[in-house]
Amino acid sequence: MPLAASAPSLTVSPVLFFPRLVEWQRRHGRNGLPWQGTRDPYRVWLSEIMLQQTQVATVLSYYPRFLERFPDLHALAAAPQEDVLALWSGLGYYSRARNLHRCAQAVVERWGGAFPASAEQLQTLPGIGKSTAAAIAAFCFGERISILDGNVKRVLSRLLAFEGDLAVAAQERRLWALAQDLLPPAPDHDAMVAWTQGLMDLGSSLCSRSRPDCAACPGAAICLASRQQRTADFPVRTRKLKRSTIEWWWLLQRRADGAVWLERRPEQGIWAGLYCLPTHGSRVEALAPFGGEPALRQEHETVCHVLTHRDLVLRPLEIDWSAGVREDQASGPAAPGLWVASRADLDLGLPAPLRSLLVRLLPA
Repeated sequence: MPLAASAPSLTVSPVLFFPRLVEWQRRHGRNGLPWQGTRDPYRVWLSEIMLQQTQVATVLSYYPRFLERFPDLHALAAAPQEDVLALWSGLGYYSRARNLHRCAQAVVERWGGAFPASAEQLQTLPGIGKSTAAAIAAFCFGERISILDGNVKRVLSRLLAFEGDLAVAAQERRLWALAQDLLPPAPDHDAMVAWTQGLMDLGSSLCSRSRPDCAACPGAAICLASRQQRTADFPVRTRKLKRSTIEWWWLLQRRADGAVWLERRPEQGIWAGLYCLPTHGSRVEALAPFGGEPALRQEHETVCHVLTHRDLVLRPLEIDWSAGVREDQASGPAAPGLWVASRADLDLGLPAPLRSLLVRLLPA
């Protein structure tokens, strides 16, 4: 597929980017991460899901703990979802954990516990998108296929001065086809591993969003955007999602012994399936069942929590549970939930800001 007509011709073919990137990755890329050096699809898949929207430094602490609890696919598939969410707690984007659990069960049920070997088949599994499927297929099975996650879109759109608007699905498919054209006809498995990891490494280091280090880049002699001094123009994406703000009032109900009441979030929406404080859309709504403002015992510090496209403003309001309890509610509020009395009780799937709050409020 030809490049955009406005792109000048190259004196060095873009196809040479493959060997240059492979060599660069082997010399300068990340090669000592705990999920590298293996072709075990379970471990590679787990790392790929954890690394979505999450920094490597954060994943490094979660990855070994997860493997210790769920050493293989069968252990994960057989576990209660609540245990998976508890171990994922703090990583964020909890739909990944729910899909991880569903995917493990699907591989056991549909594929006899062995991951399918092609990107096309991998994409049929819960939570595995096209780029993640390509990464697993390349790392584990040596498939000749290129990834195209957010960082890689930036790398390749700059390399090729790709003028297509990546907010348009057809243009993203076009860039993916060009990425495939950069691959040699029959790369060996080790080269595909280095290429795939190299794209990730380059996109997260030298080819950064705002201050790319073009002088150190292995594609410097090839990159059209760098030669045109237009790196800031790529990738082209005209339609941007607008950020919104949501305000929640958390009702922090405490018993006389200091225990706090938690309820499960709905199975859809923000923090689906996690334990949380009862959540309300207004201060009046939160306090009304307990007699309004006189029930307020303490107003804790407001917490601002950033999600991908939304900002959550969390306002915890503490009341004394015993002050408004009825005889038929002696064990707790009417909604299903549980009391947590100490930090030892927090081995649950909890949103990160709530965990931080409870760690401060509850005794060890």
